[in-house]
Amino acid sequence: MKQDRSVHGIYRWLFALGSALCLLSFSLCSHAEVLRIGYQKSSTLMIILKSQGTLEKQLAPLGIQVQWNEFSSGQPLLEALNAGSIDLSADVAGPVPLFAQAARAQLTYLAQETPSPTAQAIVVPKNSTIKTLAELKGKTIGVAKASGAHYLHLQTLKQAGLQIKDVRIAYLQPADARGAFEQGAINAWAIWDPFLSAVLKQSEARILSDGDTAGVSYRRFYLVSTPYARRNPRVLQTVLAALGKTGDWVKKYPQQAAVLYAPLIGLDTASVSSANRRRSYKVILLDQAALNEQQTIADVFYNEKLLPQKVDVRRCDIWKGQH
Repeated sequence: MKQDRSVHGIYRWLFALGSALCLLSFSLCSHAEVLRIGYQKSSTLMIILKSQGTLEKQLAPLGIQVQWNEFSSGQPLLEALNAGSIDLSADVAGPVPLFAQAARAQLTYLAQETPSPTAQAIVVPKNSTIKTLAELKGKTIGVAKASGAHYLHLQTLKQAGLQIKDVRIAYLQPADARGAFEQGAINAWAIWDPFLSAVLKQSEARILSDGDTAGVSYRRFYLVSTPYARRNPRVLQTVLAALGKTGDWVKKYPQQAAVLYAPLIGLDTASVSSANRRRSYKVILLDQAALNEQQTIADVFYNEKLLPQKVDVRRCDIWKGQH
């Protein structure tokens, strides 16, 4: 009898221990920190990482869960970063963080994708009478405000000897601009990949100017909220390593990457494969060339009265790697 009581006591002890461990596990899971990532349809590397659950697997040992948030374009993406709705922004074109900086956002440049000048262009319908840049005068051009294509648009006008007042600008996000372009509501469209590749293939649009001809290098930047960057260097180092590895894989296997990526964004494989050939996808830390170019872009937008105040790019935090 005494032995039975002893055995029952052990069972009760083991049951209590198991319950405590379950509660502890639940508590740890419920209090796990969440990395909130924002992305858009052109965020190729992040979308591939999302589809494969790579960051979830790699960040789990650090007690980090991942939450994904899709946006229509770069500007609302960084507005969410500024508002504290997300912690990390997938790649956006050069002008986007400048507008966020003008709004006094606490952001840190995490990394860049090296230049991809032909991955954005100004296109016209295949039957358009517009053959030269000068013939854009008096025409309506669709573009997403504060996008990389917006800067391409400004530089293209300058190259043609035109001013902003010489054309009509329709500020449209890609989905709306595509419809307006195909219906003839706009005469030209300044757009980036993969939307560029899609309209070239599906609508047989014609390129009037691209980054090469306009002298626009087109870098894309990954941004993180400064408070998050200061608290979580190991997390960011893990993210950067994953982005770098994925970028190398896409360039090595562009067709295989297109087969994986195209269905995730609702485009055909051929269009995405074409976009993959134009994008560099090489993820590196910021260098002086990138900072200098960002300052040039900021000055152009300010001089055109598109930025509400002058922006000094050097006043933003720049990620230097894990310390």
